[in-house]
Parts: sequence; structure tokens; C-alpha cells
Amino acid sequence: MKTLADIFEHTLEDVYYAENAIVKALPKVAKAATDANLKKAAENHLAETKVQIKKLDQVFKSLGKKAAGEKCDAIEGLIKEAEGLMKEASGVALNAGLLAACQAVEHYEISRYGSLREWAKDLGHDEAHKLLSEILDEEKATNNKLTNLAVTSINKASAAAKAA
Repeated sequence: MKTLADIFEHTLEDVYYAENAIVKALPKVAKAATDANLKKAAENHLAETKVQIKKLDQVFKSLGKKAAGEKCDAIEGLIKEAEGLMKEASGVALNAGLLAACQAVEHYEISRYGSLREWAKDLGHDEAHKLLSEILDEEKATNNKLTNLAVTSINKASAAAKAA
């Protein structure tokens, strides 16, 4: 990779792979979660992620490229970490750990979409810029929902510990 266009296309393929991997991982998170709100958040994000993949298909199309993924080691590592939590943790620790793992994924996505959006703008890819901005806004909103859910869960766990 030597040009901005090269890194843009590579990162777009990277995030396309990541979103497809997330679609496979989120049902496992929803199944493992014992907190109803976390389970619902994972299910909602699964539906949103499927729509985001369709938007990424549109981004590729706007560039005259076929949608394709490039293996993303970062998302593979984040998913592996979440899978480890599902095996090793239980109760409050499981839900707190899954929430943190979900937020790590969101932070990764936010950083990628932020870069992609700006690169699309610099490269004059107006349609891609618009679609990537939409996805970035959705990822930020999901992260905020997870933060609020984490705060609520921590407060519940603290209250339960004090009562015990």
C-alpha cells in the first residue's frame, strides 16, 4: 500500500470482514448473557450490523468495486477474548465482561469508520462518505447505549453486594 486510495480500500475490506465476523459472534453473546438488557442489546446490534453490511455493499458499489473482506486480526482477537469470557466467567462477571468486550468492538469500529469517512471525503467519494458517516453515527449510538447499560449493571451489582 502506497497511496491513500490503497489504505482506504484495504481498511474498507478489513471492516467488511469485521462486520461479517460480528454477525457470527453476536448470537453467541446474546445466548451467553444472563442480563436481559445485555441480551436485548446484542440482538438489536445484530440486526443493525446486518443493515450496516448492506451499506458497506453500497460503499463498494459506489467505488466500482466488488464487496470483499480482508481478514481482520483485530476483530478476530476481540472475538476470541469474548469467547474466553463466555467459558471462564459467570454471573455479574460474565455480563460485565461481555459488556466490556462489546464496547471494545464498538471502539474498534468507531476508529475504523472515523478514518474511512475522512479518507472517503479526501478522495472525493461523496456517496461512500455519506454512508460511512451514517454507520459511524450508528456505532457511536450503540457505544453510548452500552455505556448506559454498563452503568446500570454496575449500580445493580453494587446494590446487590451491599444488600448481601
